Amino acid sequence: MDPTTYAPHELLDALQRDPYPLYSRARRTDGLTFVPELDAWLVARDADVREVLLRPEDFSSSGSLRPDVMPSPAAFGVLARGFAARSTVVSTDGAAHRRHRAPINRGLSAARIAALAPYATEVATALVDGFAADGHTELMASYAGRLPGAVIGRLIGLAPEDVPTALYGSHRAEQLLFRPMTEEEQLAAAEDVVALHHLLDRYARARHTDPREDLCSMMVASVAPDRSGELTLDERAELVANLQNFLIAGHLTTTALIGTTLLHLLRHRDQWELLRSRPDLIPGAVEEAIRYDTAVQGFRRTTTKPVVLAGTELPPGATVFVAYGSANRDEARHRDADTFDITRPATPTRHLGFGHGTHGCPGSQLARTQLRVTLELFTHRFPDLRLAEDREVVMRPTLIHRSPLELPLTW
Repeated sequence: MDPTTYAPHELLDALQRDPYPLYSRARRTDGLTFVPELDAWLVARDADVREVLLRPEDFSSSGSLRPDVMPSPAAFGVLARGFAARSTVVSTDGAAHRRHRAPINRGLSAARIAALAPYATEVATALVDGFAADGHTELMASYAGRLPGAVIGRLIGLAPEDVPTALYGSHRAEQLLFRPMTEEEQLAAAEDVVALHHLLDRYARARHTDPREDLCSMMVASVAPDRSGELTLDERAELVANLQNFLIAGHLTTTALIGTTLLHLLRHRDQWELLRSRPDLIPGAVEEAIRYDTAVQGFRRTTTKPVVLAGTELPPGATVFVAYGSANRDEARHRDADTFDITRPATPTRHLGFGHGTHGCPGSQLARTQLRVTLELFTHRFPDLRLAEDREVVMRPTLIHRSPLELPLTW
């Protein structure tokens, strides 16, 4: 690609649709590589990624979700009718991070995830029943975007009729911050985000007065344990921000993983046939799919003082992009790293698909459960599943929830 002939967002799109060639070059280059499209130093090697993630005092998470595209002043005017941005579990370190994470850890305990598994199976089966007789489907719309939404809605405690609004609003929040849009499109997206804010605020206030056995109630109790008065505006804003963050992380990440998992199994036909004949390989297939094409390709970190990383001197305030997706293709860590191999030893700690250290994804087991359910169901119901031959699969231009835009399948 000749950079002189493309607009900045087109250069970023091209990088996001296929970042792996850049990762490969960066891993072979001494020191760190500065990437103008990301406005950040790329941390590409497994050992360096792990080092950054284990040094939160030197590499702050405060700017981890800096927008790729800054909304217009008019869009900010619309967003002002919702709740002001607050720090979340993703963008904090130390005591603040532990405070935000505590109720999420409780809500995502092994026992709660095990209790959700039958519901996930029930929803997945009903979705498949809806298109099984058709002989074809577009997976992202008919299944991958719907199963995680239903599961995360149940976990938070949303009424089924409110789940579509919540999921749509969280998707629009991601678009507003990470996709180039016209001002008119930004204004429409901002309206949807504001609607989400008010929906989540209603739930937070309701659970404050009438708590239930759901994650929303746990998050409310962690912010305002005293139920004698009303939630303050600051408490409501914090709850809205953290509920929105959890919605986005909880359903868009798993949606992406379902899409890329089926994509690579079907592109590597021998792997699909092997999985069909060897259901015992499903746990390994889950881990390999997470490693091979990581849904969250990475997060930004900001240096808090002068540091040296991989021989590169960084001043205070420098931005690094910590590329989990690149670390997961590092030959120094993974033999034949560019090969998709579901027989690879299934050791979750070998890859960084869900991060590492204090910011490791607390919902990783829930995502794995939904992937396992999906593979068990699809290998059984659709043994002859294939990618539609007349439709090219195009990846979404994002490093946050990497997945196919559409995934047309036939059987």
